[in-house]
Amino acid sequence: MSAARLQRYVLARTLGGVGAALAVISAVILLVQFVDLSRSIGVRADVNAGDIFGLTLLKSPSVIQLLLPFVFLFGGISAFVGLNRRSELVAMRAAGVSAWRFIMPAAVAAFVAGVLAVAALNPISAALSARFEADRARLMSNYLGDTPKDIWLRQGDEHTQMVIHAKSRDTVEGEVRLRGVSLYLYEKNQAGQPEFRRRLEAAEAVLRPGFWQLKDVREASAGQNSVRSDSLSLRSTLDSEAAVERFASPDTIAFWRLPDAIRLTEQAGFSASGYRLKFQQMLATPVLFTAMAILAAAFSLRLARLGGLAGLAGAGVALGFIVFFFDKFAGALGRADIIPLFAAAWAPAVVALLSGLTLLCYTEDG
Repeated sequence: MSAARLQRYVLARTLGGVGAALAVISAVILLVQFVDLSRSIGVRADVNAGDIFGLTLLKSPSVIQLLLPFVFLFGGISAFVGLNRRSELVAMRAAGVSAWRFIMPAAVAAFVAGVLAVAALNPISAALSARFEADRARLMSNYLGDTPKDIWLRQGDEHTQMVIHAKSRDTVEGEVRLRGVSLYLYEKNQAGQPEFRRRLEAAEAVLRPGFWQLKDVREASAGQNSVRSDSLSLRSTLDSEAAVERFASPDTIAFWRLPDAIRLTEQAGFSASGYRLKFQQMLATPVLFTAMAILAAAFSLRLARLGGLAGLAGAGVALGFIVFFFDKFAGALGRADIIPLFAAAWAPAVVALLSGLTLLCYTEDG
């Protein structure tokens, strides 16, 4: 059997293991999410099992995406341990095929899967998460136990800043509608410091393309009497999607929207460190997937006849959890500006990759 056929065979077995791991993890996530939503929503709103299951399908992809590194770790360990127990890896290495040759296709496949997860799966899961929040709010609209929270938005450019406060909001088919709105307008002086210019009170504000449409407006400038008007338009640097993203955490924003979210947030005078960290973490995702695939192989190459294979595979699983918590810990340090954002995003993936390569070198080359 040629080396190319061996590589394709190992790749097929690895993808099979990854697929099985994905199916198991997805089933567990669906079950856990269904029970959690039944507990948190089912007891407080008039919903049936179909509504709960629909919400579960909307929320689960974002959780599955979070656990995808474990899919490659568990799937890779399962595949390579199976090959080892059937002595197929022994036969390959006895035929002169280096472990690097049959591990490389699995690592490349993991990298490609990471790119697809960032470019395609992330936008889909972000859209489903937004739909989940909208459907959840609709189902809970008649529940009196949830106290509405005030809404704060901020927009601006190099000359002006606007702070928007609203009592409530509605988002219908992408249209943002605020109620009980107060708008505070500032202009930057020559030193770049914002100076208050005027305040507007409106019963309702609807975000149109390029402007806010205000209704039942009362406008007051510094040192002047207030002026009432039925409607008023104000230029906006936000679009509907960007405005909705201001209500959400960086984890719910699609990868392709993150650069715009960073730009608009910094234009408005806010810190965009959370968005920058998420963007760098998404860029590091393919490297993290590759590291997990290499770790899975490195912890599964010990000869079965020497014993200790199960313990070594268990150590690989434990190391995967350590990498996961290290990633979360580094992210927390980055958001707190304790370490640079670039290091917080890339350090877990790079450390995991170097650990896998080091162990593989030790196992294969002594």
